[in-house]
Amino acid sequence: MKPAKNTFYSDFDTECWGETRHSDYRTPFEVDRDRIIHSSAFRRLQAKTQVFLSGEYDFYRTRLTHSLEVAQIGRSICKFLVKQSPLLLDEFYIDSDLVEAVCLSHDLGHPPFGHSGEKILNALMATFGGFEGNAQTLRMITEIIFSGNGERKGMAPTRAFLDGVLKYKSLYKQLKNPDHHFLYDEQKQYVVFVFGGTSIPKTLRPGNELNEFRSIECQIMDWSDDTAYSINDLVDGIHAGFINKERIERWAGKQHLDAQQSDWIEEILDAIASGDLERRFARKIGMFIRACTLSERKNFMSARTNRYRFQLEVNPTTQKQSKLYKKISYELVFLSPQLHQLEHKGGLMIQRIFETLFTNYVAASNSRTNLLPEETENIVRATSDKRLRTRLLCDHIAGMTDGFAVRMYKRLFEPDFGSIVDLI
Repeated sequence: MKPAKNTFYSDFDTECWGETRHSDYRTPFEVDRDRIIHSSAFRRLQAKTQVFLSGEYDFYRTRLTHSLEVAQIGRSICKFLVKQSPLLLDEFYIDSDLVEAVCLSHDLGHPPFGHSGEKILNALMATFGGFEGNAQTLRMITEIIFSGNGERKGMAPTRAFLDGVLKYKSLYKQLKNPDHHFLYDEQKQYVVFVFGGTSIPKTLRPGNELNEFRSIECQIMDWSDDTAYSINDLVDGIHAGFINKERIERWAGKQHLDAQQSDWIEEILDAIASGDLERRFARKIGMFIRACTLSERKNFMSARTNRYRFQLEVNPTTQKQSKLYKKISYELVFLSPQLHQLEHKGGLMIQRIFETLFTNYVAASNSRTNLLPEETENIVRATSDKRLRTRLLCDHIAGMTDGFAVRMYKRLFEPDFGSIVDLI
């Protein structure tokens, strides 16, 4: 017996960018999900930094394990909302395969060495449209995720999937030298596509107002991401020794905590002392999922698609707890000199690699020094526009794993590393 059609979505939501798909045994959103899972870009996340450098320890989270956790949380929120919300029905529900695809994709565009890599690439690309992890994810799924026969192309995403990935919708040129939270100027066409050509109201000004106008699937992804990294980064920080009883107590003594926040601190200390850290914080994930409800809203897209008719509501107390966890991780782990030293080193490696490639392929475009893999070399050489050439070089660096970037750096700048038989 065939499952009933999910009337939450229409042909508008399943329309694809770039090509017309032939239907098969899968739904359009299952195709989106499957194309992500079987891409090399997704596999490379296993060797990209989440908090601690990839490969530094075997059991710390990478971008891949983080993305899998976010996807599981996203699916669970969908399942919970179907059971909990009177606004959803058996044949009218938020598609968990779509949400899973969005969650699995949300970090695809992040470069090696975490946020330091993103920051340094944005600075290096300042006169060429900037660099932003979310914008790079969009570029990948629409233009470059697949390569072969001397060209690159996107995955022809559905409108709903593409929109779910669009956590930000403001363009680089609409903001003043932004550090993050923007799309590349050339990506305006995708914003036009997700809104079906409908004009954006002037009240949704570029910046926070426009960036926070998100589809329900994007909202679920965002809270799933918050849940995963606020809880799991804290656990990893404890396992790594950055967070312990003495440091938490010393940190808490400098804060202005209310009674509720103090109770949450005591819970963390008790979990550390009990040796039952993983199980206790796994339960927190379930609590964060059950903090979700659904409500209706009206806006310029709500009559056209249910994806903008509904919004996710998260219990304010749970949001407050998540913010406390993130603040602890940020101030005790992310601001630690050890992590800053590693990030600084990673940033310097990316900078020197970029500058070397830029010198050989953009500043001196007639140079015949081949520093790139053959397919990438051919694509870059076939591009005459310097702005696009620079973007292609940025694509190459952003797609590197931590280990690949380290090896390329050593091969370029350390005389005693590598040999002529090494693969790049």
